[in-house]
Amino acid sequence: MNAEMPKLRIGNGYDIHRLIPGRPLIIGGVKLEHPNGLGLDGHSDADVLTHAIMDALLGALSLGDIGKYFPPDKEEWKDSDSLILLEQVNKMILDLGWQVINIDSVVIAERPKLKPHIDLIRKKLADRMAIDIENVGVKATTNEKLGPEGREEGISCHAVALLGRK
Repeated sequence: MNAEMPKLRIGNGYDIHRLIPGRPLIIGGVKLEHPNGLGLDGHSDADVLTHAIMDALLGALSLGDIGKYFPPDKEEWKDSDSLILLEQVNKMILDLGWQVINIDSVVIAERPKLKPHIDLIRKKLADRMAIDIENVGVKATTNEKLGPEGREEGISCHAVALLGRK
């Protein structure tokens, strides 16, 4: 097919991790305190927000998901800082001639409340993607005590990324 490539691409991402004792709770690169001392279970730091954003970025260019690049069975990714992985995904996108235009995301968690941390989370994500903070949307909501998020068994996140040709 010789059709001209579109100048914009959109991708979506989703992630969920179980809440367990004895693990840090990191969302968007920010370490938070859960009232029950819980953290997110995973091979890396289990940062659901950053993972969903990476999957959205990769999905926009049909590059697969983060498991393809940072497989959970590889020891080198154990306890990895997801913001560093985000930098690598962003570099891959830039190297392919694309750039992030904007991100929108929503974190679903009963607790802790994310509102006091949203600006710092947005800044950390924007810095790692080398984009302006106003191009990074992060929202938080509860699940009204329904489902695994509502029962505080886990935290999930949905993210959408818009990419443009450089």
